[in-house]
Amino acid sequence: MSMFRRGLADRRGQPKVKDFSCLDQIFAMAFARRTYRERSRDIEVNLRAQSRRVYRLGFLGQPIARDTPVDTNVTRLWQICADFTRHWIRMSLPLYANKALVVEFDAAVCAVDVSIIDTCPSLFAWAPVRSTKAAIKVHVQLDLRGSIPGLFHFTDGKIRPIETVI
Repeated sequence: MSMFRRGLADRRGQPKVKDFSCLDQIFAMAFARRTYRERSRDIEVNLRAQSRRVYRLGFLGQPIARDTPVDTNVTRLWQICADFTRHWIRMSLPLYANKALVVEFDAAVCAVDVSIIDTCPSLFAWAPVRSTKAAIKVHVQLDLRGSIPGLFHFTDGKIRPIETVI
């Protein structure tokens, strides 16, 4: 947590925050991901259902309103979460360094996965696929020892996966 607090201080990530800290935001997003929640209403309803346990879940503030995670995702710096994620990836890589694969190789083996996210062409004019469609591609490189992502690359929908590998 000291690394997270240091990153917040470096990026001045919490000016004038009263109720919903950056750490609360990370916990809310992790809770949503872990419980397969995709909408702010789902997150809010589930956290309210756990209102007696919210403090034990790691939240320091009051029960979370429906718009709070949405507003903070829009206004807070995404670099704070990116730094936090990079830190945890660096910490977890040594844990899987000696994990045996089903088939042993002399060199490191990685897998590349590409996901396509359909988007609105008026909001994502920089990512056209056709005249009426826009898309973002997320290229993820996974180290097969532990399936830890080593690379995230975001492109428009026209880029082929092989172009990001080369």
